Amino acid sequence: MKEILIDTDYIKLDQFLKLVGFVQTGGQAKIIIDEGNIIVNDEVAFQRGKKIRKNDIVEIKGYESFVII
Repeated sequence: MKEILIDTDYIKLDQFLKLVGFVQTGGQAKIIIDEGNIIVNDEVAFQRGKKIRKNDIVEIKGYESFVII
C-alpha cells in the first residue's frame, strides 16, 4: 500500500486519481468511477467529488491501494 501525502484538509476523488497518475483527465476519472472500480474505506465510490481525507484508504481495483497521510 502506497502512502500519499496531501497538504490540504481533503482532495476530491477525481483529483486524487490524477494525482497518483492513474488517469490524465477528469473525463477518464469519471469513467473509472462510474464503472465502480474505486473503493474508499471498503465501500465502492460513485461520486467524482467525494472528499478523500487523511487516513482514508483508496483502492483502485486491479491496480493499487493507497493510504492518505
